[in-house]
Amino acid sequence: MNCELLATCSALGYLEGDTYHKEPDCLESVKDLIRYLRHEDETRDVRQQLGAAQILQSDLLPILTQHRQDKPLFDAVIRLMVNLTQPALLCFGGVPKDPGVRHHFLQVLTHLQAYKEAFASEKTFGVLSETLYELLQLGWEDRQEEDNLLIERILLLVRNILHVPADLEQEKRIDDDASIHDRLLWAIHLSGMDDLLLFLSSSSAEQQWSLHVLEIVSLMFRDQNPEQLAGVGQGRLAQERSTDMAELEVLRQREMAEKRTRALQRGNRHSRFGGSYIVQGLKSIGERDVIFHKGLHNLRNYSSDLGKQPRRVPKRRQAAQELSVHRRSALNVRLFLRDFCSEFLENCYNPLMGAVKDHLLRERAQQHDETYYMWALAFFMAFNRAASFRPGFVSETLSVRTFHFVEQNLTNYYEMMLTDRKEAASWARRMHLALKAYQELLATVNEMDICPDEAVRESSRIIKNNIFYMMEYRELFLALFRKFDERYHPRSFLRDLVETTHLFLKMLERFCRSRGNLMVQNKRKKRKKKKKKVQDQSVASDHVSHSPGELEALWPALEEQLLRCAQDPELSTDSIIPFDAASEVPVEEQRVEAMVRIQDCLLDGQAPQALALLRSAREVWPEGNVFGSPVTSPGEEMQLLKQILVAPLPRQQEPIEGDAEEEEEEEEEEEELQVAQVSEKEFNFLDYLKRFACSSIVRAYMLLLRSYRQNSAHTNHCVAKMLHRLAHDLGMEALLFQLSLFCLFNRLLSDPAAGAYKELVTFAKYILGKFFALAAVNQKAFVELLFWKNTAVVREMTQGYGSLDSGSSSHRATAWSPEEEAQLQELYLAHKDVEGQDIVGTILAHLKTVPRTRRQVIHHLVRMGLADSVKDFQRKGTQIVLWTEDQELELQRLFEEFQDSDDVLGHIMKNITAKRSRARIVDKLLALGLVSERRQLYKKRRKKVAPSCTPNGGMSLKDPWQEDTEEEEEHLPEEEEEEEEDLEAEPVHSSSFLSAENLGQSLHQEGLSAPLLWLQNCLVRAADDRQEGGCSQAIPLVPLTEENEDAMENEQFQNLLRKLGIRPPTPGQETFWRIPAKWSSTQLRRVAAALSQQEEEEEREEEPELHPGAPGEHRPDEEHRAKALRALLSARKRKAGQMSPEVTSEEETTGEKEWKRVSKKRELLDSDEEEDEGRGQASELGTPVIHKKKRFQIQDDDDD
Repeated sequence: MNCELLATCSALGYLEGDTYHKEPDCLESVKDLIRYLRHEDETRDVRQQLGAAQILQSDLLPILTQHRQDKPLFDAVIRLMVNLTQPALLCFGGVPKDPGVRHHFLQVLTHLQAYKEAFASEKTFGVLSETLYELLQLGWEDRQEEDNLLIERILLLVRNILHVPADLEQEKRIDDDASIHDRLLWAIHLSGMDDLLLFLSSSSAEQQWSLHVLEIVSLMFRDQNPEQLAGVGQGRLAQERSTDMAELEVLRQREMAEKRTRALQRGNRHSRFGGSYIVQGLKSIGERDVIFHKGLHNLRNYSSDLGKQPRRVPKRRQAAQELSVHRRSALNVRLFLRDFCSEFLENCYNPLMGAVKDHLLRERAQQHDETYYMWALAFFMAFNRAASFRPGFVSETLSVRTFHFVEQNLTNYYEMMLTDRKEAASWARRMHLALKAYQELLATVNEMDICPDEAVRESSRIIKNNIFYMMEYRELFLALFRKFDERYHPRSFLRDLVETTHLFLKMLERFCRSRGNLMVQNKRKKRKKKKKKVQDQSVASDHVSHSPGELEALWPALEEQLLRCAQDPELSTDSIIPFDAASEVPVEEQRVEAMVRIQDCLLDGQAPQALALLRSAREVWPEGNVFGSPVTSPGEEMQLLKQILVAPLPRQQEPIEGDAEEEEEEEEEEEELQVAQVSEKEFNFLDYLKRFACSSIVRAYMLLLRSYRQNSAHTNHCVAKMLHRLAHDLGMEALLFQLSLFCLFNRLLSDPAAGAYKELVTFAKYILGKFFALAAVNQKAFVELLFWKNTAVVREMTQGYGSLDSGSSSHRATAWSPEEEAQLQELYLAHKDVEGQDIVGTILAHLKTVPRTRRQVIHHLVRMGLADSVKDFQRKGTQIVLWTEDQELELQRLFEEFQDSDDVLGHIMKNITAKRSRARIVDKLLALGLVSERRQLYKKRRKKVAPSCTPNGGMSLKDPWQEDTEEEEEHLPEEEEEEEEDLEAEPVHSSSFLSAENLGQSLHQEGLSAPLLWLQNCLVRAADDRQEGGCSQAIPLVPLTEENEDAMENEQFQNLLRKLGIRPPTPGQETFWRIPAKWSSTQLRRVAAALSQQEEEEEREEEPELHPGAPGEHRPDEEHRAKALRALLSARKRKAGQMSPEVTSEEETTGEKEWKRVSKKRELLDSDEEEDEGRGQASELGTPVIHKKKRFQIQDDDDD
């Protein structure tokens, strides 16, 4: 022991005989010990040294009992004892895993067990009871804060002592013998502490101690069984005597069978002359039969595993151990506990449980204190049910709210066990407590059904009506069975789960029989597709599909109505809401639905509604000008409405009930959101029972059935009843055709005491008979024994393989007939080589038999061997690669025809017969040598920096990306379908390079060169990764610097990302922009090259500025400037009669002023040398002179 600690303990006092003499510094020494305990290390060295010195037994307890009048010393000793008896789990924060720390933990636990034995004294508890009694006599106005602290410390001291676990190996106590815990309980009873606990439980003025009292009561009855405790003192009941006789008879039959076996094993010859035998049909390691060198009576015990090293099971996979141990205490202790329970139920249960529930709901309790509440609920309701059932004694916890509270905690523990894997065992124990509470609630309600009081039966009916109505209570047992884990849940949990399920099903079945029909709540999860490419639009639409000719014929009449409505000033959009505010879909994603509504109005001839919807949608979704710009003219509105009328808009398909196969296939390809829809339906008990017909639940029942010898008769009955429900009531005997279960049946039938398990034996014979009857018809049934089965396999086993495909149920697809297969093969072979069309779509259009879906046709083509994979039919836009000679000639002809137009590529795509993507056409033009570089195919447009005339006659600079957007919208109607399908497959089209380059130049001018370089590096790295590893996931662009973060928030930079085809983040789900998953490494490098090309162009633009060339040198910039001047001249000629020379001069001056821009850190000084060629050309055209000055870049170090 530490010297200072030893000196402090010596200064406490000494014991002479039975009298303890305290030293003058006794109080200071006790306070020093408290201070030492406060500063002990993680090994709890001070606690261990005090325990080894037995300070509590030799000093503290004598001071407590003999010097009670010294109040400061008494309070200090109580404080020290509360600290010393603190549970080891709280000291170390749980059971340590480190061997060294675990040794210290066991040492502290040993000292606590010695303290518990020392406290088992009537004298010690007598002093504590008297002190507590005196404090409780004080009124609340006379009670000081020190008095409340002393009451709490006494209760904590009693709690700590009762909490110490028993050392079963050291005590070695049998049932009906007094253990240390029994002696402690008897001391509590003799001292009158139990009466004080009852007073604290029942008094409304002492509700602040309710949680302490409930914890002490739960520790007092820790090892007790409520049913056995309720029958103490009433003599042995006839049922108990019959149970004991049955157990003795089982033991006697097994003993007689063992004697007969030993008698048969005795041979006349010596054991060395037993002989050798060949076991035919059982192969050894080689190809020969096994040779057995022992007597024939030992052949039954032969196993191939004899002599082998048993396989070691890892600790993390071992089954959970039972922690709770029930034992019978001494008779006098059980009588005292029975009387305590009876008095507690009569006077204290309802007020105490109400106060504890109030503390829990108001969160005035500590963490996990609800476990004591659920233990008390289970224990005392079971005692009340077994003793003399009085529902009024437990009325506080007999309500639907209590069911809901327990179910919520049970679900919470179950979820925490799945997420918090490190503490899964602790969560599993709490889960077991909640399950016991739920079981007792059901048992009490079931007991109320047979109560003679009509009011009690009516209350039971109301509770059952509420429980059976709610879906959560019915789904609870299914979830617990499916997630049962033997590593965390002990066998007792499985036993309670099986018994509770049996009781629930029995009550539910009886309730359904008493009621003609039972309406229950049904929560159906509605699946909502996100960004789904709808393929069969005509199936989902409420309107009959119209051909393009019919729509063109319908348009003139609609156009007249729309023009009249457009000129009507009374047309209001205030009452038209283009989106559904109650929908789960965000408003930003309802634009397509708004277009569908507009199209429906046009098809129904409702022109005013269509026009009002269009204008209202334009106000809600102004971005992108999808529904037109804010200054759209009536003529443009008519064109937009015509495009909406003829567009193949995606329509949401209504879900078909029971289409399980289609739903499973859709779940593999589409991201779905599940929204619960609450409705009511008529309950069918057999349909609910079918939910239990799955292999995971049958496997759990078989696991419990393995220990049928240790199970009670009621547990075996519950197992047999459930298996009988599945096999007989549902007709799914094949669900139990499993080899491991048959081995268990074999062990049961060969058990000498099989007569004691008549129900199990009868059921085993019934299942075996059904199996051999099926095996006579289906020889594959023997192979099916090796596998666990679901309901689909059961049906195939009993009704024939292939019955699922040929079934007549509505939720199964109709089987393909030979004629249909022949027609499918003929259509596929006829159209598989035709390019430019959808093969599956063509087949669907020509199939004239049973209507099929696209998915069914694709899967059957793969099943017939006509196609290798489903991926061969994935529609990714235009995916034609091979070019025929005629198609190449057509492409060459179209190029020669439109090579002088402004948009060569756009005109080619409009007029080409076999529709292909832009990238395919550009690659082919390059391969044919018609163009030398992609830039020659860019759409020719005006110079972005050229000033344009405003309606006021002034000059303004047009936004470069705004012009790109407008020009893209001009081509949106004719290429809408292709761009939707090819959005991710072809990210960067040649026609969009020019706008991306202009954006890149603008961003370079704004100082965003570093973010552009970062974006280029990200694309190159992604291309390398996909080329090496074949990764096909969307890659997020995560900015790690402040400059890159600001760029990602820049609207112009985001516009550039959209031009390049990078996917923006999904609202509410994603944060970063992402590189699409379908981009190949070649496409990624193409995008990166486009960005690097922008930088090279800028360098080329800066080179002549720093190094002026020869006067006669012809540069591309001059060509662009000349084209811009010619375009400007044509615009001036249109308004030549309206503009005066003064205005022209004023425009020139204004344009030159607006063109000058100065950066923060840079300054461009224009020289006075003008380019002669540009000035002369401008003079000839008669247009304002735009000076192209030589610029010299000077770095400015000043801040101004």
